[in-house]
Amino acid sequence: MTADALVMEHMMNPKNYGKIEEADSVGMGKNPQNGEKVAIYLKVKEDKDPLIEDISFQAIGCTTTIVAGSLITTEAKGLHFSRAEELVSATLGMLENQTPEDAACTEMVALALKASLDTYRERQKDKDFPMISYHIDNDCTPKEEIIDEKTI
Repeated sequence: MTADALVMEHMMNPKNYGKIEEADSVGMGKNPQNGEKVAIYLKVKEDKDPLIEDISFQAIGCTTTIVAGSLITTEAKGLHFSRAEELVSATLGMLENQTPEDAACTEMVALALKASLDTYRERQKDKDFPMISYHIDNDCTPKEEIIDEKTI
């Protein structure tokens, strides 16, 4: 399957969308510029290196966010936490060469996965630890759409 066909498949039929009712962990990625957010739910099999037994996501965001959520959760399902951390790092690393507006949605999903992993670890020490939420650094508003108040 070509990259374009893969993206189209995840756009038309997002994988892992929804909420895991009995989730072991939830993490959130947020875009403070526009209010978009992604929650990632994990069902974890405890091991020396915990295993992502099941994963899902919910998003208030654009199509790119949904596609990124579908792709990243598909890749993360069945990974041990150490490999999932590598997935997050690799994903964020690939975004360094993108424009901020192209990187924002995928960054938000990757940070939601990281937040869910981190929340799980913290809840192993304190079961009442609150859900972790990370904010993206990139802005998805294309520069030509930003209105300079001085010109109004």
